Amino acid sequence: MEAMTTYEIWRGDITTLDVDAIVNAANSELLGGGGVDGAIHAAAGPELFDACLKLRHTTLPHGLPPGQAVATGAGRLKARWVIHTVGPVYSTREDRSATLASCYSESLRVADELGARSVAFPTISAGVYGWPMDDATRIAVTTCQATPTAVDKVIFVAYSYDAATGYAAALHQPA
Repeated sequence: MEAMTTYEIWRGDITTLDVDAIVNAANSELLGGGGVDGAIHAAAGPELFDACLKLRHTTLPHGLPPGQAVATGAGRLKARWVIHTVGPVYSTREDRSATLASCYSESLRVADELGARSVAFPTISAGVYGWPMDDATRIAVTTCQATPTAVDKVIFVAYSYDAATGYAAALHQPA
């Protein structure tokens, strides 16, 4: 099952990538929101909302719990699928890093079930959920590298300079 996975950092808008699957840093409701979730829903069009609504009416009536992942079609995106995962809100009182790591490993598991060969990840929980960027990027990289997968290419999409430098440090690459 294990492939020789390559890891890349890409600066820009995740919705423009031509990959098999884009990971959506969703909220548990799965019906769109702010940040990357809102951008993905806007670019994918109403087909994505309808697919998420169908999940809510069938297999996920209470929403998607943090750390889990589920896939839908990608609507009008270049990608074939959107893999939705819900990151944890950062806390200084409780270590939620295992839940954040689970977002990445579960997304790769779903990608393998779909037969996806290329997957693009946003920096999960590092926006409105408040996760410190250096820690969020480190967890993303180390979890993806430690997760057995048939995915050939993982792209870490850095929407900001801080994300790009965090990924570069975690991948031991020059920024």
